[in-house]
Amino acid sequence: MISISKKKIYYPISEILLTYLKKYEKISPLPLQYDDLLRYQDSFPILDKNGVDTLWEGVVYEQYLIRELHQQLVSLYAVLKTDGDASVMEHLYIDRIDYCTFGNSHPFRIRIVNQFNDNYDYFYVKKADASRVYGLELENRLSPNILSFLVYKETLIEEHIAGIPGDIFIKNYLQNPNLNKVRIAKEFVKFNERCFVRLLGDMRAYNYVIDITPDFEDEQYRVRVIDFDQQSYEGRRKTYLPQFFKENNPIVKLCTELLTPETITQYQQEERTLIARRYHSSESRLKELLEVMKKNKISPPEKVQQLREELAEWHQVPQFNSCQNMGEILQLNLEVMLKKVNK
Repeated sequence: MISISKKKIYYPISEILLTYLKKYEKISPLPLQYDDLLRYQDSFPILDKNGVDTLWEGVVYEQYLIRELHQQLVSLYAVLKTDGDASVMEHLYIDRIDYCTFGNSHPFRIRIVNQFNDNYDYFYVKKADASRVYGLELENRLSPNILSFLVYKETLIEEHIAGIPGDIFIKNYLQNPNLNKVRIAKEFVKFNERCFVRLLGDMRAYNYVIDITPDFEDEQYRVRVIDFDQQSYEGRRKTYLPQFFKENNPIVKLCTELLTPETITQYQQEERTLIARRYHSSESRLKELLEVMKKNKISPPEKVQQLREELAEWHQVPQFNSCQNMGEILQLNLEVMLKKVNK
């Protein structure tokens, strides 16, 4: 069983990371801060359609605060979606504000509704943590997914990532006779590879979603990360490989039953090739990000030492032992993993 830190250390946004985010227009003045939402008076559990506690709480505010907060949250959504143009947001209203006490980031989830057609969307307000920001930037540069986010002072806002939570998918969908299990197995192998290449940890089933897209003959699947808090934080190599978490065992079993070792190697190679192409298309920005990351402390020294030793042994690359921080470890891991593309 893999051990994950019960409480990850919070790392604030440093000045050098702030400068990077300003350069790439990820900083924007926001009409509301994370701490403003902490002024709720009461809360109640949010249950799913089967009456099971979701670990989210609906929060209730004093009457005098509600109108002000709701106006600010609609403005916040406009900043995220339309660069602050509120003229196209007048028909939106805030339906619910949820708060999650589970995990590290304690996010607020905002449900916003179109009053003309009752269509709704979500977005999130979180305390800005450097690890998560690095994770979001690396996701946008190295994965097939793009996620909108903005930072201001100690507040981070993110758009919602649609999909079926991994734990719900495993429980309710995996045994569906119409499910294309080979495609699920293939996508999990590629997802496992993406996480290890960019050193994103703690991909237990509730930290990712499955996005299902109907195709002309079947369905396509993509695993999308929704939790970036454990970007280059833990010391154990296996924490960066989703295959080693017990919550993912049913999908791992599917992979071993349906895929040959040769096929798994093929899919890993395909994913590394795609990552290498994305890396080269954003090379200058990625190098700049890694230089910033090298100057930030985002993990305790003992975890840095453990990870560099384990990766040095795993890759048979002793240069890992010379790395002084997680930024240097990640840079070397990218170089080593992506060099395998042409071998």
